[in-house]
Amino acid sequence: MKSNKFSCKTRAETLEWITAIIDFLKPFSFLINAHVVNFFKDKQWEAVNEEWMSCLKDEKPENILLIPSGGVQDHWPASLKKFVHTLRSLSFPREQADLQAILADVDMVPLSTVLSQGMNLKKKHEVTYYGIMQVEVLSSVVSSVVKSVGAPTVVDVGAGQGYLAQVLSFQYKHSVVAIDSSSHHGKVTDARAARIKKHFAAQMRKSGSGNKCPDVPMTITCRVLSTEMLKALTDVHLEKDETDSSGSALNEEGQSRSQSSSDANRSCSLVLAGLHACGDLSVTMLRTFMECEEVKALVSIGCCYNLLSEKSSEDSCSKCGYPMSAGLRSLGFSLGKNARDLACQSAERWSSLGEDAGLQNFELHSFRAAFQMVLSKHYPEVLATSPSIGRQGKAFRRQQQRKSLETPAAVDTTRKDTVDKKPMRQTSLNSDMCSSFEKFCLSAFSRLNLEHPRDLDLNATWNEADAFTELIGPYWSIRAALGPVLETLILLDRLMFLQEQGDSIKVVMLPIFDPTISPRNVAIIARRL
Repeated sequence: MKSNKFSCKTRAETLEWITAIIDFLKPFSFLINAHVVNFFKDKQWEAVNEEWMSCLKDEKPENILLIPSGGVQDHWPASLKKFVHTLRSLSFPREQADLQAILADVDMVPLSTVLSQGMNLKKKHEVTYYGIMQVEVLSSVVSSVVKSVGAPTVVDVGAGQGYLAQVLSFQYKHSVVAIDSSSHHGKVTDARAARIKKHFAAQMRKSGSGNKCPDVPMTITCRVLSTEMLKALTDVHLEKDETDSSGSALNEEGQSRSQSSSDANRSCSLVLAGLHACGDLSVTMLRTFMECEEVKALVSIGCCYNLLSEKSSEDSCSKCGYPMSAGLRSLGFSLGKNARDLACQSAERWSSLGEDAGLQNFELHSFRAAFQMVLSKHYPEVLATSPSIGRQGKAFRRQQQRKSLETPAAVDTTRKDTVDKKPMRQTSLNSDMCSSFEKFCLSAFSRLNLEHPRDLDLNATWNEADAFTELIGPYWSIRAALGPVLETLILLDRLMFLQEQGDSIKVVMLPIFDPTISPRNVAIIARRL
């Protein structure tokens, strides 16, 4: 795959792409390292090109939301359009690849009703469709890789409730080990697999088929903390008549408690698969693939870059999640927590928000940033601990949505008047905004177990911030546009780590899901030659 200007087919090309990203990002470290909760307190908008902010503060919300996707308007400053276009050209393409044209033997088979059972029907579009599409695509990709390397066993790393493992086992007839850190997930996986096997057995009896019913995945409950723990799985012997299919567990050294001493010295060929293996878990998979000859192939889709460990300037640890490659380590470009958080932003999710949801997001960011001013004045000792107020934003957004449903006419009128005058200003009257901000603050105090200061004037605080609320949407959108490039840097680092191992490894990086459904849609697929 390649962007408009760059390719990553070879180590040299990947390094060139990485170098271009770093050269571009360095002047914007003030944006990357900013925390939007400090927007008002630190007057963050003053660090951004004044011409950009002056233009964008009066822009329509739907155009602001397109910035992370590379959308620009003709009347914008040339320097702003260049900034957005350059970011787009540096980002790895996210359009779903034509897998059947790229990968051999990919056969996309729709999931049967019994295999898609158990997903939350209350969120059918959000969860069921999303989950089924992911598992359908990934299982077909993994199966094609398994066939190409001739490995008999798939290890599903970070298996969750076992949806991928069960499709690989029952539909594609592969031997599967499902690893997850949650014992609850393991129990759910086993129970669901037993129900599916019962269904398949009944179908075979009814049809008079003499075929053997597929085996259920073997579940292992283990928090994979190191390459050594994951490598220990290559000693698990999966002879079906000797394995307890109800599951087993690993001890602290990663050794299966169900193994006999004679089995400990045996090994089998494996393919590692991980659907959204979180943080360092994806990195551990890549290292295990390189260090363990029994692992013949890898299909890895990472997520939660914010949870990656990172090598500091004082730390010589070679096992950190970033950077992995010798090439990127030699460039000495660190990310930091805020940059890793930013790498999780999805351009597709921004562009699909819509005006109402976009404005509500900007309002919430304004409330949180104004609340930071309150903490700075009244609770500086709490502010020093970087407090989190949890999921208050989502709860508050739901309240706002219910309010708009209850009074649609009033809200529409207010929005029309506001948008006609100041497109990026908040959609409620100032008195309503003050009331909403006060509710937000009271809830935040409660979540932080703080008393309401007696001399606190929330109206005064909001009025001080309100003059600049029209800037928070443009600022946050410009900053979010850096996210896909930061994610590209992390992905290219992983790709180059594998490319650095020489010609014995064939590796490709492909967007295998629809990015609007699954923002973390890039798979690293590697095989031993």
